[in-house]
Amino acid sequence: MLKIGLLGAGRIGQVHAVNIVAHPQSDLVAVSDKFDDAAQNLARAHGAVVRTSEEIIADPAIDAVLIATSTDTHADLMEAATAAGKAVLCEKPVDLDLKRAVDCLARCKPHGKPVMIGFNRRFDPNFNSLKSAFDKGEIGKGELLSITSFDPAPPPVSYVKVSGGIFRDMAIHDFDMACWIYGELPKKVTAIGSSIVDPEIGKAGDFDTAITTLEFSGGRMAVIKNSRRAAYGYDQRIEFLGSDGLLAAHNVLENTVEIITRAGATKAKPEHFFLERYAKAYQIEWNSFIKGVGGGTELPVTLQDGINALIVAEAAALSVREGRTVDVAKEISA
Repeated sequence: MLKIGLLGAGRIGQVHAVNIVAHPQSDLVAVSDKFDDAAQNLARAHGAVVRTSEEIIADPAIDAVLIATSTDTHADLMEAATAAGKAVLCEKPVDLDLKRAVDCLARCKPHGKPVMIGFNRRFDPNFNSLKSAFDKGEIGKGELLSITSFDPAPPPVSYVKVSGGIFRDMAIHDFDMACWIYGELPKKVTAIGSSIVDPEIGKAGDFDTAITTLEFSGGRMAVIKNSRRAAYGYDQRIEFLGSDGLLAAHNVLENTVEIITRAGATKAKPEHFFLERYAKAYQIEWNSFIKGVGGGTELPVTLQDGINALIVAEAAALSVREGRTVDVAKEISA
């Protein structure tokens, strides 16, 4: 039984707490948060105690920590936790600054403790099945990957101002998916963006709508479409064209009922947001972490994977800023 400390009691911390408690091989023993009420409520709900992050990391009885705090604390907490001999699962991104993320890897690595970055979409059963089918050669050579990722509504502008921008905050999930599916970093990145959903997002220096094109080795491509607004729900789809066919993972709907009459056919909308859409993925993610830590096997998402996704985000941000294609190897130093 692994004793777990949860750092961060916000929305995503609450999701993780449920999965930690539900797993037969993990025990949530302590919770921290900068807002004491949030920490107290979550700890009370799951039979844990409230402590500071520093106290949790320093406690030799705690085997691992799950970091669900604000992005600007991720690197510091990972470094402190690994130095204290703890395994780590940290929410994405590693940091908003690429150099800081690379430094984090350099500082964590010597301690030899497992570190996993929370790119939960890899664990979605549908997306995972698509990746497995591709790896088995079901569609031959993969040639054109299309990833759609639309939120149901934009976040508050106050969040946008500290998020790191749409490429580091939102599209980074899709950049990780593209690198994971193809098994490598792209060679070139071209991005365009605009603020057509909420002008205030544009005034804050960010975009709410973006398209990023990634060129991989051998001319293989990926197109990633992001929008902060899809009035019908949380739109999450992948299509992958190969030399021998097509792989597709469609939206998860609110229910499977379809009504067919003389007037036409209707079915349910996509799940409303990520908490519903990726509930199963978060469970599998935690299972994978516990399996890796408990069994001493390699974790499925590494700190280097987190850096790779940030490299693509940096390239996309540079591309849209300067209106040109970015050569990743030559222009983005990691």
